[in-house]
Amino acid sequence: MPHVTIEYMIMMPVLILQIFLLPMVASWLMNIWVDSRKTLALQDVASHLGSTMQQLYFSLNHNDTIPSGTVTYSPGLPPFIEDAYYVGNATLLTGSLPSLNSYLELTMTLVGTSDSATATVVLGSNVLWQQSTFVSNSNHACISAQKFPNGTISLRFGE
Repeated sequence: MPHVTIEYMIMMPVLILQIFLLPMVASWLMNIWVDSRKTLALQDVASHLGSTMQQLYFSLNHNDTIPSGTVTYSPGLPPFIEDAYYVGNATLLTGSLPSLNSYLELTMTLVGTSDSATATVVLGSNVLWQQSTFVSNSNHACISAQKFPNGTISLRFGE
């Protein structure tokens, strides 16, 4: 009989530990997986938005075929990632010489979390950036480009 009591004394703490440890580890792993999924979705949004802006710029940059005017494009991005909207800002980085390309650095941030993603877009030397913010759940979540008669192209978020 003493053997059964010893087995219970050894196994009871292990069983109690499993009751608490298994749910904690499962919850911890799920949080890591959800955060990774959010970050990946946000990076996908940043890349898609950057690619769209680059294509819009290159389309308008044809001096011979595209006259001056304004183009507004809705990129068709999801308004929410895991029930949270996201915002985007951009900064134009210009080269030191007029003939060098300019770079637009997009930063997308998921509101309510610390998740963010960046994308860099290579543009030409004749681009201007108007400071604006992309808000994913807004009715005006779009990219606007204006081409001037001198060939300069101005990009911004919104209307």
